[in-house]
Amino acid sequence: LAVGGFDTGVRSHLAKLVEKLTDQVMQNPQVLAALQERLDSVSHTPSSYIETLPKAVKRRINALKQLQVKCAHIEAKFYEEVHDLERKYAALYQPLFDKRREFITGDVEPTDAESEWHSENEEEDKLAGDVKDKVVIAEKEAAAAEEPNPKGIPEFWFTIFRNVDMLSELVQEYDEPILKHLQDIKVKFSEPGQPMSFVLEFHFEPNDYFSNSVLTKTYKMKSEPDKADPFSFEGPEIVDCDGCAIDWKKGKNVTVKTIKKKQKHKGRGTVRTITKQVPSDSFFNFFSPLKASGDGESLDEDSEFTLASDFEIGHFFRERIVPRAVLYFTGEAIEDDDNVGGLGTPARNLGPAPGHGWQKQVWEAASGQRTRGPVP
Repeated sequence: LAVGGFDTGVRSHLAKLVEKLTDQVMQNPQVLAALQERLDSVSHTPSSYIETLPKAVKRRINALKQLQVKCAHIEAKFYEEVHDLERKYAALYQPLFDKRREFITGDVEPTDAESEWHSENEEEDKLAGDVKDKVVIAEKEAAAAEEPNPKGIPEFWFTIFRNVDMLSELVQEYDEPILKHLQDIKVKFSEPGQPMSFVLEFHFEPNDYFSNSVLTKTYKMKSEPDKADPFSFEGPEIVDCDGCAIDWKKGKNVTVKTIKKKQKHKGRGTVRTITKQVPSDSFFNFFSPLKASGDGESLDEDSEFTLASDFEIGHFFRERIVPRAVLYFTGEAIEDDDNVGGLGTPARNLGPAPGHGWQKQVWEAASGQRTRGPVP
């Protein structure tokens, strides 16, 4: 009992001490100000403020939301017309891209006028050449005459793959000999009246690896607000993509590898060797993409990342690589991209972004905040 009484006395003393300290703390102006600031931040959230408004005001806010939904549908129409404009101007670009291919493959040799280009380095070389001895100039001319003259621009597209980090990360050593046969990459837009989409065409010369002359990747898009969440609309989004079958020649499929495994029979104890094919990392897996979930189920994190990366690469081909190929070959576009940061895709050149949610996050990470259309 004595011990119990002692414990009771200690607890009583501690309780009084805590009460006294609490009173002292609550009388501290700085503590009170901090508590008040915390209460203000909790009580003054937008949603809590809306809840305090009269019903008549809430009714008018609902009317504003109705107007906002109509704005989203007008914005969707705007992007549909942008797609039509892209198709129109793609037809104007194509003759230039066709001539580019002819120069790259060596089917056509550019004229002197077509090949004339004045760079800062050339001006410096000319100035230096004017003060050099005639003998030195003659030696240079002789060396130039002996310089090899290969057909076209060898390994043009393969060099771009090596120069661009986003692409070089996909390329394995055994992909390289195949990509050296790549002659052209084209972008084709969906026809008027057809669902919004674009196709990447990879044109190859005859080679020892597959019989296809063209490999394709189709990106399907939509430009309409989600009925369940219309305010999330941020412009056209890629919703899915389709690849193509590659007709690999025997023993040349770089997307699979053969492994051997020893297997022991449980009953007899005998050992046999079995072989099987397993997937292998390769750029050419790009043509066998993961399918977006169409049944409403969410994808796991790895699948979401894979799809997002695929969509990002598709847009990069469409908006940067194909239109500005020579600048990625020389590295000038890469230097420009480094100046704007990120993955090197200035927002003004990207075109419509791939939707919202995780797609939009990856898009904005790649481009910086994109320039939107005439959003109200």
